[in-house]
Amino acid sequence: MQHFQWMHRDHRPKEVSWIRWIWRLFFLGVVSLMLWFIFLSFQDLPTFEDLENPNNKMASQVFAMDGSLLGRYYVENRVLVTYDQLSPNLVNALISTEDVRYRRHAGIDFKALGRVALKTVFLGQSSSGGGSTITQQLAKLLYSNRDFSGMGKIRRVLALVTTKMKEWITAVKLERSYTKEEILAMYLNHFNFVNGAYGIKAASEIYFGRGQDSLRIEEAATLVGMLQNPSLYNPVRRPELTLRRRNVVLGQMARQDFLSRAELDSLQAIPIDMSRFRKFSHDEGLAPYARMELRKEVMAILERPECRKSNGEVYDIWRDGLRIYSTIDTAVQMELEAAVRMHMPALQKKFWRVWKGMDPWKRRDPESTDIEMDMRMQTLQDQIGQMDRYVDIRARLFEPFVEEHGLKIGKLLLRDVDMSRMLHEKSKPGYLDELQELRLISAGMARDYRSIMKGQHWEALQEKWSAFQAETDRMLREKVKMVVFDYDSPRFEKDTLMSPLDSLKYHRMILQTGVVAIDPSNGQIRGWVGGVDYRFFQYDHVTSDRQVGSTFKPFVYATAVALQSISPCTKLLDNPQTIVPGEANFHLEKEWTPRNFDTYTGESLTLFDGLRKSKNTFSVYLMKQLGDTEPVRGLINNMGIDSSARTPNGRLRVPASPSICLGSADLSALEMTGAYATFANDGVYNKPVLVTRIEDAHGRVIYQDVPLERRALSSEANYVMVEMLKYATRGAGGFSGVKSEFGGKTGTTNFYADGWFIGITPNLVIGTWVGGEDRWIRFISPSDGQGSVLARPIFSEALKRLEQNNHPTFDPTRRFKAPAKVDIELDCAKYQSGSGEEIPGDAPDYFEDIFEEPMIE
Repeated sequence: MQHFQWMHRDHRPKEVSWIRWIWRLFFLGVVSLMLWFIFLSFQDLPTFEDLENPNNKMASQVFAMDGSLLGRYYVENRVLVTYDQLSPNLVNALISTEDVRYRRHAGIDFKALGRVALKTVFLGQSSSGGGSTITQQLAKLLYSNRDFSGMGKIRRVLALVTTKMKEWITAVKLERSYTKEEILAMYLNHFNFVNGAYGIKAASEIYFGRGQDSLRIEEAATLVGMLQNPSLYNPVRRPELTLRRRNVVLGQMARQDFLSRAELDSLQAIPIDMSRFRKFSHDEGLAPYARMELRKEVMAILERPECRKSNGEVYDIWRDGLRIYSTIDTAVQMELEAAVRMHMPALQKKFWRVWKGMDPWKRRDPESTDIEMDMRMQTLQDQIGQMDRYVDIRARLFEPFVEEHGLKIGKLLLRDVDMSRMLHEKSKPGYLDELQELRLISAGMARDYRSIMKGQHWEALQEKWSAFQAETDRMLREKVKMVVFDYDSPRFEKDTLMSPLDSLKYHRMILQTGVVAIDPSNGQIRGWVGGVDYRFFQYDHVTSDRQVGSTFKPFVYATAVALQSISPCTKLLDNPQTIVPGEANFHLEKEWTPRNFDTYTGESLTLFDGLRKSKNTFSVYLMKQLGDTEPVRGLINNMGIDSSARTPNGRLRVPASPSICLGSADLSALEMTGAYATFANDGVYNKPVLVTRIEDAHGRVIYQDVPLERRALSSEANYVMVEMLKYATRGAGGFSGVKSEFGGKTGTTNFYADGWFIGITPNLVIGTWVGGEDRWIRFISPSDGQGSVLARPIFSEALKRLEQNNHPTFDPTRRFKAPAKVDIELDCAKYQSGSGEEIPGDAPDYFEDIFEEPMIE
């Protein structure tokens, strides 16, 4: 016994010592943890300023005139919603499932952490759940970097612990910077729900085709269930697994008394409905061409000093969540797109029938020259040169030789077109001289070509080129699986087996269109169709330049009416009209006698009929009476077509040449339609507008459009032109039953390469162009290729649809404004019984010497 007591007394100091060491270690651990937290707080953690201004990568939204969403520009398709806008079903499901004590902790739920530690560490239950709060999950989303790739096991564990602690600190900071409601909304806004759904708003729209505030309970539960692992619980790819996860969320909602037992049983029995699932894409939806043009305009506006951020930075249209308000009228846009879909498929079928068995790149017209045919093939070669596989083959088989020997034309390494020219010169000596005479190449380029052809590397260069072309030819002719544009297939696309060359030619032979509608009263653009399908054809034909043909003639007539008060009842003989060298202020070097689109009839016609029948002789006569091109160029300048603008080669876009009276200039559908809108607006021009206002993510106005308006024509002269444009469409097909007052002018260019119609109404002015991407993609007869056949049906169809569907923004009872007094006589019966005289044309013998000029209708 004494021995036992001695033993007990002997061990007691050791026990006390062990206990003391345990407490020391515990306090040391606590102090170390506190010091570690303090140390981490000075590391690369977000500051309070960072927390108050998170990098959200918000999508910029584009709105139509009625406030509806047209589309978005984004890197991540994210649009922020506030807590007040959130569906209560989402909030209840989120808190019930992810953080039941959310409103009772300050960012870290120590009770949940203790539960996880007990069950995981001591009881070994790996399914015990996580201890992260919603605030911690937000911290991880916004500021955490969990890339542990390339680390060893121990280092990975240490990095994970350090990262977790940083997230805790950030969570506490978030709780001090934001309210609980703001944190919850931020978490749902920033979560990536996969399939391009960044944030709860995009997720609701993509998965269920509705706004998040309209989500059903089971839909809200599905999205909340995805928060645990969106790739695993993806309702599109793993519907059964996602269904089980959704039902877990519904069970949690019932456990927290957000659902009754009966509601739970009913909701869990509902299958997940993915019938409305649809990914967002920049090139889908209404008005894709308009949205792409608007993007360019907005980016240019944002570069202006007065439209930048307070710190001088330029707003980022892809990340800064801008709100862009456009002028597009969804009703008008839908009817324009429907009119294009009605007309273009039938036109394309006719085109295929006409060209069956023929190749537009090889078929010669009577007037086609060798150089023109070469240009066709070179254009095709340029398009082939943009193919990725072609670029790879060229880099492997041809470029190394060119680079090694420094073979250049000017300062540029040898291009495909250079090889083509030199080989053509080899087979047909003198070809380079022809190119030089036509100013297609410079003397220096011709000299460089000949130098290479005489040089020591010429033979080897040809061998390299031949090997390259042989490999390319095999690539171009090998059939592969691909998706092509097809009017007869769903969504206008078809899976097929086709060679790359055939695919390229096939798509280049699809006829294109450019249609734009403008409100003449304010210049606002209401509709915009830049092509037949943006997914396959991104080139915008509303802004591209094409020869305008007879659509230019009303400007000549308007100038004559305005300056000379000439009556449209004035009669002319349909005989040749000639401008000779030295005449007036035209500066011609030789006589010019353009042909009519049809024949010279010699009949006496009024100017009314001259415009309606597109008589070239009448336009030339009026130009002669003006004595100079400048009055016409001055008028179109006032109507929005910049007469001082030049092409890249330095030439005037609207030449100071009398040929402009026939429409020889290349202009865009947007410019022409904007100018015609002047006629529909009492002679007052309004600059076309596509964007009216831009706001930042907080609603601050960055940009507000200021209308540009000016009078271009007097009310009297303009009224005369409106009457002439109305007369020009009298009896035209396709307008049966139309109630609106309307007028317009067709246009057809040389060899039917371009078909135009620009129509005016008091509500809208609609300009339409139809043709091929390349000018040799066209019809070959006047019955198929005139503007009245190619373009006018789109205008008439759109007009009828706007009337039939009773769109509130289109009033068919509106009429053109008439001045109180018109001194120019419009009643031809009165005019002819008065002093009106018939004006003869030039003597018929001029017909024998016709200056070579494109025949333009």
